[in-house]
Amino acid sequence: MKNILIPTDFSNNADHAISYALNIFKCERVNFYFLHAYADEVYGPYHKVDPETFEEQKKIIADDSENKLNKLVTETQTKTHNPLHKYEAVPAFESLVDALNNFADLKNIDLIIMGTKGNTASSKITFGSNTVQVFKYVKCPVLAVPDQYDYSQPKKILFPSNYMIPYKRRELKLLDILAGEFKAEVHSLYISDFVDLSHRQLDNKKFLEESLPHARLSFVTIGVENRAKAISTYIADYNMDLLVMVNSRHSFLEDMLYKSTIDEIGLSSTIPFLVMQNLSR
Repeated sequence: MKNILIPTDFSNNADHAISYALNIFKCERVNFYFLHAYADEVYGPYHKVDPETFEEQKKIIADDSENKLNKLVTETQTKTHNPLHKYEAVPAFESLVDALNNFADLKNIDLIIMGTKGNTASSKITFGSNTVQVFKYVKCPVLAVPDQYDYSQPKKILFPSNYMIPYKRRELKLLDILAGEFKAEVHSLYISDFVDLSHRQLDNKKFLEESLPHARLSFVTIGVENRAKAISTYIADYNMDLLVMVNSRHSFLEDMLYKSTIDEIGLSSTIPFLVMQNLSR
């Protein structure tokens, strides 16, 4: 069975991500874990009160989190009636990133699926601060689903790469399973003015090809320009359904995540965005 972790703040965007997850894995045996990390809710408004009051407020928030999660599990079971799916509520008195990392290790999570922003995010941005923090620091594949995106099968998957990264077999297996399940095209997009590849790039490209046997894989090269703009244009021009990028040292995605926000650079994805983590776990 697959183990899928879905963080929720009980916002509409989080509910939308759950709906996407249930659809994309509706034919798979899956353990779904609905996680609510509430440490920030406790420490935020109550950090100056006396210890007794603090503990009282902590218990109130913990009970509320557990009740809302149990209600979410019950409503999801009632709505879907899918015998392949199991659901579990996970309240966590931790920060979101710590809760996701710890639970991913505990349950050997295959994929985290979340909304692109929560209750407090501006309608003008694509990725909220929590989503960006998860992209940066959680050592597990993360699939972010925009709230305006209506579910459709991922038939066309865009995978930009410079072929400099030695890919992780486990995460490519996840991509291969998705591609095989939906008989999807995977467009491996190389943005460069140089057609010739180094030995390292050729080896990594070959490994990518060997690791995606169930994908309809094609390799595309386009000239150098603003990479974020090139990716966004390719998504629009070829009606892509899913964007996949690898977060690793010295990668284009790392540059975006650490030097600025994704929105400032211009990669405002209108389709689900799968970030694969080439980090130790």
